[in-house]
Amino acid sequence: MFKKLLASVGVGAAKVDTQLEKDYFVPGEHVHGKVVIKGGDVEQSIDSIHIFLMTEAIREVDDKKIREKVALEKFQVANQETIKEREIKEIPFSIQLPYHTPASFGRLPVWFETGLDIPMALDPKDRDLIKVSPHPSIKKVIEALESYLGFHVKKVEMEQSKRYGYVQEFEFTPSGEYRAYLDELEAIFFLHDTYLDVLLEVDRRARGLGGLFAEALEMDESVASVRLSNDDLNGPLEVIAQKLQQKIDQYKK
Repeated sequence: MFKKLLASVGVGAAKVDTQLEKDYFVPGEHVHGKVVIKGGDVEQSIDSIHIFLMTEAIREVDDKKIREKVALEKFQVANQETIKEREIKEIPFSIQLPYHTPASFGRLPVWFETGLDIPMALDPKDRDLIKVSPHPSIKKVIEALESYLGFHVKKVEMEQSKRYGYVQEFEFTPSGEYRAYLDELEAIFFLHDTYLDVLLEVDRRARGLGGLFAEALEMDESVASVRLSNDDLNGPLEVIAQKLQQKIDQYKK
């Protein structure tokens, strides 16, 4: 009885360790691994085992930006398990990394967090950091913006959007002809099986009194959407660049 009481607060309780076949992924890829549960001093019942895809995002609260942990996806690996005293149990799993998984740019952490749901007890947890590369389709768009249109990635952040939930926002600085009338270009990517939607926020540079009023009222930002099919994305970079340029150039005036 005393051991059960201790286990309920985490002393001598079961422990969990998620082991991945690798730690570098691309959105849409399948993740293979196993959850290893090590029994403690007493037998314990487990209602469910979940793996959460976690990251950090910026959210505005009372006009202040705060950074917080967010769960982007929840995967159920198993349910109704019993782990006996000192038993070691391995549960293999295969889950698909969602397309909206953010890329590991800068210091943005992305990790899997495994939790055992144990009734009337402190739930054991395990955290496994991973690296996520941008999807090849997104990499192509970034390359087209940089190589053909003269934009350069300045900052990449994960932010909360009232409309889209949590999104990864890419901020580009212009050069060449675009420097004359653009302050910056921001892009959000929505990846699907057969196409990629690119949401562009064009921040026009203030020109004269009208431009200054526009900036003061936050009316200088215009949003455009570009849909690129898989045929577009598998074609030459120049074609992708032309489609992006057509949208951006609408805001020259």
